[in-house]
Amino acid sequence: MSTLIRPGGTPDAEAVAELHAASWRTAYAGIVPDSALGDGLAAERREIWELRLAAEYGGPENTPELLIAERDGEVVGFAYLVPHWDGRILLDNLHVRPGLTGGGIGRELLDAARAHTAHRHPRTDLYLEVLQANTRAIAFYEREGAHRTAVRDGVFPGGHTLPEYEYTWPASDLARHWS
Repeated sequence: MSTLIRPGGTPDAEAVAELHAASWRTAYAGIVPDSALGDGLAAERREIWELRLAAEYGGPENTPELLIAERDGEVVGFAYLVPHWDGRILLDNLHVRPGLTGGGIGRELLDAARAHTAHRHPRTDLYLEVLQANTRAIAFYEREGAHRTAVRDGVFPGGHTLPEYEYTWPASDLARHWS
């Protein structure tokens, strides 16, 4: 089955929010307090995605990019790239619809994010933050060549503080493999 990776926009907010909430409930069960994954999660994610995708960020150098993975017209994954104040690009989200993980969609989205960064932001590192307890995601990022570059506590919605790692793909790796 072929996957289409395309730019996303405001019409995708609802589908992205639904997938985001479903992914959190699956990936973060037992890691994040149940209260953060409860009934209001889908509505909270919808509000956040509507705001993110409708916002004006100034020039293109400051504007986040949403990448959508589709199969047969259905949103099956997404990645969200955010220019950071320190000159790097944050891979703020990479989610695949629960039940479809392990089938290559995540790798296709990650490849698209790395290629996008290499082309649109040359000489710029791509990084992400991942909860330390999310061992499946950590294993994936390490297999994909990410380097652990920091350890810290992250603040999760609802004010929950959880230990996380930062992983980075240096600009030199991106230029060598995805430009």
